Amino acid sequence: MSKQSTSASAANARMIFLNLPVSDLARTREFFTALGFGFDPRFCDDNAICMILNQQAYVMLLREPFFQTFTNQTICDTATHTEGLFALSCSSRAEVDEMVEKALAAGGKPAMPAQDHGFMYGSSFYDLDGHHWELTWMDMEAAMAAAQPPAAQA
Repeated sequence: MSKQSTSASAANARMIFLNLPVSDLARTREFFTALGFGFDPRFCDDNAICMILNQQAYVMLLREPFFQTFTNQTICDTATHTEGLFALSCSSRAEVDEMVEKALAAGGKPAMPAQDHGFMYGSSFYDLDGHHWELTWMDMEAAMAAAQPPAAQA
């Protein structure tokens, strides 16, 4: 990638605001606080709380009636349907397990069994509203080496 296209990409870096419906803002805040997340008070009120993932990514957790004002479609029933898989990276295998343990202790439910692929490890949980969260750790060097053709690895 050229220096010009790299700087153009940086200049056009996009933020993401994932919006999810929740039934109880106070319980939702307690749940994600127990997992170590913070909230931006500038975007928290009686209808929404803004969970900070990093400086470029936020999760807007909206009371269901307020969420419904943003769409003409029916809100997904997460008891019977999956609306998406929301994946977050972790710094280690241990952090993956710690986050899932915290989620379960705070009232979440297990989603899928942990998956260990050597260079990549992940586990998952459902939050209080049934949203499916995936936590993943990856050894990037091992992943890149595995992706190389055999001749390039020699």
